Amino acid sequence: MKNSSVWWIRVPVIFFIIIGITEYFIDSGDKPAFIEYPILLWFFVLVLLILVAIEIIIQAIEAVMFRTLDEAAQKRYLEAKSSNWEWTWGKKTYNKLLGSKPIEKEGDITLDHNYDGIRELDNTLPPWWVYMFYATIIFAVVYLVRFHIVNDYTQTEEFEQEMAQAGEEIEAYKLTAKDLVDANTVELLTDASDLSAGKAIFTANCVACHMADGGGGIGPNLTDEYWILGGGIKNVFNTVSEGGRDGKGMVAWKQILKPVERAQVSSYILAEINGKTPANPKAPEGDKWEETVE
Repeated sequence: MKNSSVWWIRVPVIFFIIIGITEYFIDSGDKPAFIEYPILLWFFVLVLLILVAIEIIIQAIEAVMFRTLDEAAQKRYLEAKSSNWEWTWGKKTYNKLLGSKPIEKEGDITLDHNYDGIRELDNTLPPWWVYMFYATIIFAVVYLVRFHIVNDYTQTEEFEQEMAQAGEEIEAYKLTAKDLVDANTVELLTDASDLSAGKAIFTANCVACHMADGGGGIGPNLTDEYWILGGGIKNVFNTVSEGGRDGKGMVAWKQILKPVERAQVSSYILAEINGKTPANPKAPEGDKWEETVE
């Protein structure tokens, strides 16, 4: 009776506009807002249900109002609703690109060939196909001149440039993704915020064995130049992660502390404890460590 084909366009458009506005105003970092804040999924479901409910109510009101009209008004209303909107410019452009003849004019391009009632038409190539063919010719000429005559750049150079760019992007990403650090990629952290966090971790977990000043108790002295499992940020990080010597070393903290926390406490030990003079230093253990410059 009524042309209600518009609602299935209107509802998704409004729904996705609301999602876009939510993503714009809610700071969720690199993740979509509905992943960072799962409660938004329920909000979006509620919004979708409300939009559908509004459409149902509008159509119900429209049906009620239709029944209040007299017969002549109902007829005019149905005629207005049955008239389909048409995108004239788009239709003309489509027909022009298609280049086909309407059925009533096929007689103008009918050939004399007839195969059991099947007629052959002398259609020209569709303009869109011809334009694409011309575009490929232009592209081929430009490509030939650029890469085989001017020798702009080679695939090897392009690969090396992209790999260098990818390396820079990876290094930049690591600065904001410290939880991806491991014993091979860890670097000494020097920011005050990292060292402060490392001190808090050391105070909460390490002073029982190494003392507050790192002089050593049950655990070894952390202030001298001697290390049982190697010094330097990579070795210290690995020792914190994997634990000490089997049977008599400290536990592996990788199941308790996040990678960034292990990097912070390791950096705090090297930057703020190692090299200091503790109150009651424990005798050196292990081998003297000398940092090698690569």
